[in-house]
This record gives sequence, structure tokens and C-alpha cells, in this order.
Amino acid sequence: MVGAMHPAEIALLIESLPPAQREVVWNFVEPEIEGDVLVELSEEVRQAVIDGMNAEELLAAAEDMELDDLADLVGDLPEAVSRQLVRSMDAQDRDRLHTVLAFEPDTAGGLMNTDTVSVRADVTVEVVLRYLRMRGELPDKTDRLFVVDRNDLYLGTLALTRLLTEYPEKPVGDLIDPEAPRIAPVTSSHDVALLFQERDLVSAAVVDDGGRLLGRITIDDVVDVIQEEAAHEVMSAAGLRDEEDVFAGIFPSTRRRLVWLGINLVTAFLASAVVSRFEGTIEKVAALAALMPIVASMGGIAGTQTVTLIIRGIALGQVEWVNAKWLLWKEIAVGGLNGIIWAVIVGSVTIVWYGTWKISAIIAVATLINLLCAAAVGVIVPLLLRRMRIDPALSAGVILTTFTDCIGFATLLGLGALFLT
Repeated sequence: MVGAMHPAEIALLIESLPPAQREVVWNFVEPEIEGDVLVELSEEVRQAVIDGMNAEELLAAAEDMELDDLADLVGDLPEAVSRQLVRSMDAQDRDRLHTVLAFEPDTAGGLMNTDTVSVRADVTVEVVLRYLRMRGELPDKTDRLFVVDRNDLYLGTLALTRLLTEYPEKPVGDLIDPEAPRIAPVTSSHDVALLFQERDLVSAAVVDDGGRLLGRITIDDVVDVIQEEAAHEVMSAAGLRDEEDVFAGIFPSTRRRLVWLGINLVTAFLASAVVSRFEGTIEKVAALAALMPIVASMGGIAGTQTVTLIIRGIALGQVEWVNAKWLLWKEIAVGGLNGIIWAVIVGSVTIVWYGTWKISAIIAVATLINLLCAAAVGVIVPLLLRRMRIDPALSAGVILTTFTDCIGFATLLGLGALFLT
């Protein structure tokens, strides 16, 4: 069964098993696809598999891998194996690998593959077709050729579909798509993914400041970026690492989660400190203690909705400081309208429950105020965190919960102290 599976399917199978069973499955993987499977594994699981392999096995696994995949893998290999691997490569491949490794992994330069097909603008379609037949094969995901001048400066692209349908004597220079995007090697992987999404690209050229073609990025690499960003959004919201191994050991998992549990405990103490200021009020009006979770929960949910929308907008490049004012007033208006509706509902239920309009009015006002504050905090906090170069997905939820709990408790108990004692 393992022998009939694609490397990505094998990687998923390995990640879906406890550690002891992973070793059994890995032993069935054919040596010639071990490198492809390693690249597909999450970083934590990959490192565990690499630790169980000797130098000869690692060198054999890395042989004949695509250069961009090899660049992703080489950083996880033991230093001695990495040096031996680089020494075993020919000069051209070694230079190409060093070119990719010179850039950060989360940039266009780190994503690109230097295996490109370029042609000159002053040749004809017939010459290009003869050249391609002489090559015998094209790199995977090739949908266009890259056109350069005599000095290897990038001019544009030539789509394979156009190459196959034009007259043989037509010059390549007349068929260039000059609007084809050129991506700077320092462009973030997030911006690369947005460009591919907006322009429906299959591949794009990576061009340095001097106009020289460095390589290309293909859609399969961009899909990986999108998947990693989606995982980051989900895991960061819970304070976990992007590639947290669900089958990791008890002690490593406990250690990783301690930090955010500790941060949550601190924020819980802040909310408790607010409540402790009104102990006398709670003793006199016990009904307020029963109503406190309602106010905090309504504010927390409303704020989470706003934070989620703003973080998504930031990730898609839709939300910036220039349009934040409009969004702030819009979310406050939405929070106010929701607050009025739910304040009436909560107040009505409370007056039926406790039979007193004073408590009903207090929880209604507290609900409205908390939803208004939650909307404002939900817009401002992610933008401030981004300005401070802190990932909003990682910490905005904790800050929001602290605000809504403290504001909700303070409003409910403060109004109770004023009008009920």
C-alpha cells in the first residue's frame, strides 16, 4: 500500500500515526522517494525522522531532488551531512543552491527554483521549438518561457500556448507578454501568494534589482505558502506553533502550552481583581454574580467576530491604517445595533427571571456598553499589534478577552453598586 502512494500521501499517513508506528511505515518507503517524503513532512516530524537516519541514508534521500525542495531540506540536515551533500554537487547546482539559500525561506528568493528555460528575443518561433525538442523535456509546472536579451536581462515571458499556435518565422520579441509580473527576490511569501491569487498565475519570474533573471516560482510552492498561513491562523489563535505535532510526546506538548496558559492566568487574575473591587455589591445583590458570565460572554463573542474579520483583512492586504477609521466607526455601529437588540432581549429575560426592572436595566446597559467596547477593541488591537510587529493572530484574542471581561464586569458591578446598594 505504501509503495503505491504519492510522497505527499505517505507524509500525511506518517503524520497521522503515533511515533512507534511512524517508524514502521518509514521502513516501507522506497529509498528513491525518501527525499520527496521528507520535504512534505511538517518540520517537527521531519526532524524526528532525520534523527533516525544515518549519513548515507540522508545523502541518498537528497540525491536528484528538485533544487527548491533541496533548499528546504538542507537546513534540517546535520551540518556534516549538509557539507558532504554540497561537495557532492556539480559547480552549477552548487551555485544555484547557494543562490536560493542566500534568501530568507519566507521570501520569493527562498521559494524560487533556479531551473528555468529562457530564450532570446531575437530568435524565431521555429528556432525555439527546435531548441525545446533538443532539450527533450521541460521543468515541471512550465507554462511559459522567460525571454531575455543578449545580456541575460529579463524582458518578459512567452506562453507555451502562444508558442505552439504562432507562425514558425515569427520573432519571439513580437510575442512577449511585457505585463507578466516580475517578483523581487526579497518579496515576502505572503505577497507572492496574493499576487498568484489575484493574477491566476501558474508561474512567475524572480528578477533582481539589476533586471537579471534569478529563477521562477510555481503554483505548487504558493499552495504550500497558503496552507502554512491557514495553519498559522488556526494554531496561533490557541497559542500553538504552526506545525505542532498532534502526536508529540506528553512532556514536549506540556512545555509548549505552559506559556500561553500562564499568560491566560495573568489576564484571568486581572478580571478577578476587577470583580474583587465589588465584593460588597455581590454580597448584597447575589443576582449580579449569576449575570456576570452573560455580559462577559456576549462581549467576548462580539469582539472575536470583529478581531477575526480585521485579522483576515490584514492578511489579505485589505485593512490598513488609512481605512481603519471608517472600519472603526462601522464596527462600533454594528456593535451598537447588536447591543441594543440583545440588551432588550437580555433585559426582558432578566425581568422575568428576577422580577425587578433595576437589575434588568443594569444588565441591559452593561451588555450594550460591552459590545460597543468589544467592537472598538477588536479593530484597534490587531492594527496596533501589527504596527508593533507582533502577530495579531497570536495575541489579539488574549488581549480582547481581557478587555471584554474587565469592561463587562466593571460596568455590571459598577452600575449595581450605584443603583442597588
